[in-house]
Amino acid sequence: MASSFMWTLCLGILFLAYGAIAAPPRAPVNVPFDRNYKPTWAFDHIKYFNGGNEIQLVLDKYTGTGFQSKGSYLFGHFSMQIKMVAGDSAGTVTAFYVRGFYHNLSLSSDNSEHDEIDFEFLGNRTGQPYILQTNVFTGGKGNREQRIFLWFDPTKEFHSYSVLWNMYLIVFFVDDVPIRVFKNCKDLGVKFPFNQPMKIYSSLWNADDWATRGGLEKTDWSKAPFVASYRGFHVDGCEESVNARFCATQGKRWWDQKEFQDLDGLQYRRMSWVRQKYTIYNYCTDRSRYPTMPAECKTDRDV
Repeated sequence: MASSFMWTLCLGILFLAYGAIAAPPRAPVNVPFDRNYKPTWAFDHIKYFNGGNEIQLVLDKYTGTGFQSKGSYLFGHFSMQIKMVAGDSAGTVTAFYVRGFYHNLSLSSDNSEHDEIDFEFLGNRTGQPYILQTNVFTGGKGNREQRIFLWFDPTKEFHSYSVLWNMYLIVFFVDDVPIRVFKNCKDLGVKFPFNQPMKIYSSLWNADDWATRGGLEKTDWSKAPFVASYRGFHVDGCEESVNARFCATQGKRWWDQKEFQDLDGLQYRRMSWVRQKYTIYNYCTDRSRYPTMPAECKTDRDV
């Protein structure tokens, strides 16, 4: 019975998804930076404006910078408004991500057991579009990259980038348009970020060894400093200690109610629109890299 239930869930509950009206994520609550976040490195490369309601991250040839949430969260809705580095941004990466750790052992990117939910914005030469790369690490396994072009210039205005994470799925949103869903398919042998708290991070850094055209385009330091702007530091999650392995309010928060267990028909059509018009890479369809389709991809009817 449990196996049948999870398989139905992983398939997206087809009839409900197209017949029901799922609620959109609640509007983020804009709060000052220091309500939910603190700097993590190169403090002098973070600039504060409007009483801390807006900040800028600065990258120069010496260093980038970043920040992290003060709390750790097991499920929730996390949103950030970002205006990307303008002009020639090749080689730079602006990242917004959620990373987990086990007990008191903080996990780094090379730890074999870390979980991570990534937005990575890959800069480009002037006149060329930004690339948004998303990725999901579970139990230390990543290599689930999807890349899209955005349908707007992310350097001109602030746009909202959000993650909704509950025990059923992870959804990546751009301005409330779902661009990717990763479902809880543990019954298919796919791990899911389920029982370890996560912190929220953001950073601006130099990655010209891989970020733009696989590292062919290098950062032009004559264009430095590079600046990314942030506001709307919304966090609505189940905050737990680093040792917690469950959410005490499970089932009582808006983001884990029935209407957020799957997307609705309109949301799936919007995601399909992004797939058809703006997707430039999807690991699920890369047969040279994955001759056998990864198990979680079989639940994605837009592939």
